[in-house]
Amino acid sequence: MQSHNAVIRLPRGRLSETTPWDARVAAWDELAASPVFTRLAAQVLELASPRADEVVADLGAGTGLLSLPAARSAAAVYAVDYSEPMLERLSQRAMADGLENVHTVVADMREVPLEDECASVVVSSYAFHHLRDEGKALALAEARRILRPGGRLVVCDMMFSLSLASRDRRIVGSMILGVARKGPAGIVRLARNAGRIAAGRWEHPASPESWRDLLEARYFVDIDVTLAESEAGIAFARRPEVREQ
Repeated sequence: MQSHNAVIRLPRGRLSETTPWDARVAAWDELAASPVFTRLAAQVLELASPRADEVVADLGAGTGLLSLPAARSAAAVYAVDYSEPMLERLSQRAMADGLENVHTVVADMREVPLEDECASVVVSSYAFHHLRDEGKALALAEARRILRPGGRLVVCDMMFSLSLASRDRRIVGSMILGVARKGPAGIVRLARNAGRIAAGRWEHPASPESWRDLLEARYFVDIDVTLAESEAGIAFARRPEVREQ
């Protein structure tokens, strides 16, 4: 059995030498410790329900919001993230907690260097909105590939769209208000975000309906997409029990 210090690396290809998240470890740790993220993580883990004989893969694991509590229940956890500094923090926390069944995997979640059907559970929290729809489709295809037949997928992510629907308008309005309250720095950030949206470089949240479509297109079954607090939604699905011929 590998120790939690073992690191699996995907040969550099899709991955650049540095990532936008490499300098945000402390900021992400602080956000992940917030009450909202703590509650959402608890919901994901309750749905995933990893057992003592099961292997969990956490896509976009960050500093361990899902990986570390999952490791207390599962046989092994593979924490996949393309930011090595994030995973270094995760490994430090695993070591401090005495968790020896956590393996870090430096890789893009669209190209996961794990064997077919190696996991009973795949989880993810607030990672998919960094991918466009085609990237989400690739990552979901990878999740399905590494899941065993009957395996469970649970994803928590931003689930809304830039539309005139009442929930979407409420979410976007709340985000704008929250940033504007930061004063001049917030106004500058809003202007930058507006430019990123216009250029197609902003985050890429998908609506609950789009999530259902993405999962159906990847041939998942038992699909359930529910709204959670704030802008979040949680998608649950299974890989079919019967292997494809």
